[in-house]
Amino acid sequence: MQSPPPPKRLLASIHDVGPGFAREVDQLAALLERALGGPRYAMLVVPDHWGSNPLSADKAFQSKLRRWSDAGVDMFVHGWFHKDAAEHVGVARLKARHMTAGEGEFLGLDRESALKRMRHGKALIEAIIGRPVAGFVAPAWLYSPGALEALAEAGFLLAEDHWKVWRPDTGQTISRGPVITWASRSMPRTASSLVFAVLARRLMGGQHTVRIALHPGDVTKESLLHSIDRTLTRFTASHRPARYSECAAIPA
Repeated sequence: MQSPPPPKRLLASIHDVGPGFAREVDQLAALLERALGGPRYAMLVVPDHWGSNPLSADKAFQSKLRRWSDAGVDMFVHGWFHKDAAEHVGVARLKARHMTAGEGEFLGLDRESALKRMRHGKALIEAIIGRPVAGFVAPAWLYSPGALEALAEAGFLLAEDHWKVWRPDTGQTISRGPVITWASRSMPRTASSLVFAVLARRLMGGQHTVRIALHPGDVTKESLLHSIDRTLTRFTASHRPARYSECAAIPA
């Protein structure tokens, strides 16, 4: 007898977690916990956002991270600075210009530089939360070839980009499909993200794994919060809220 397919799952995350966005992260965490029925989501932690918000200097925020982690929130390393200081050419230049506002930190790094930042971020966050991190996600989901090479050497179990979640150590894909996210940076970007969310709610119901990613800027616009609420309501009706760490050995 053929075994039934595994239940559909919903993976949610909060990006850009750090002291500089403490209020916004609190708001997003409360929103997700109401929608998902508990702390079944991930936080993507930036050790020193744009070089002006060092996590290492903020004991109060460190304590909050530890409490979230103890409650079951998965913690990911999310770059180091989140700021892209590289000069790009070719395709990378187009990605840096059109896919992010100077925040694709790992898009221009060589393997050695990427590995150094990955290891430092991993060590810092694991010392704070007292357990291994769930994985690594590059800022803006953008990786250089060298950064992709460094992932497995840094010892991360999971990684993610716009189109998939995978295991760097084996190359195994955990899930496929676009991540649903929103943009607050400009009116055109906000409008396009709202349209994409509508299409996602209509077209992605059959997808085995749905990913939803929230950012601190989302709390600045009621239209985005309304869309996020509708999207979470839609997919919690058909997909089980899951933690990334639960999915590490289950391909989709």
